[in-house]
Amino acid sequence: MGHREDLLEGAKRCLLEKGFLRTTARDIVKESGTNLASIGYHYGSKAELLVQAYISLIEGVGERFDPGLGGKVTQPPGSLERFQEVWASIIRTVPESRPIWLLTFELMFQDERLEEVRKLLAEAQRGGRAGLTAMFSGIPEDDLDQEAIETEGRLYQTLLNGLMVQWLFDPGSATTAEQLTEGLRRMMGQAAEN
Repeated sequence: MGHREDLLEGAKRCLLEKGFLRTTARDIVKESGTNLASIGYHYGSKAELLVQAYISLIEGVGERFDPGLGGKVTQPPGSLERFQEVWASIIRTVPESRPIWLLTFELMFQDERLEEVRKLLAEAQRGGRAGLTAMFSGIPEDDLDQEAIETEGRLYQTLLNGLMVQWLFDPGSATTAEQLTEGLRRMMGQAAEN
């Protein structure tokens, strides 16, 4: 690995150990075996490096969400059964991805202290919405239309964030995939009646 990759891996380890606020450039350099000048040269700033490290961590979690990994998809895209299958797959990742979700919520509750990081991550959220929409719809990300990403993707992202709060706070009483699906089924039934 070169300095760029070493910095990224070191920054990921620092984020998981210390979080955004407590990670310093010196921590990253120590963890990666590089030097301070490498951060600016390869990433422009510590904030940009931390954002890239966080995105890499969250993408790794997102890749494990998809029940299609390893040919496990059993339900047709767009169906209630697929909805439940994907949420069950997402929920299965919670124990191993807990530190990454804690980072996410650390970031959400910071004001101007992490403004540069928050702006960079806000720009990256579109990719998350597209990935979620693709999992539920079965349409490849590159083929999704903007309206689907900005409507369905936002819905899935909102559900995901709320679900993660529940699972981080009290896993024993957190909503299950079955409960989430039954709630959607009931809502759809009520909408059909009107």
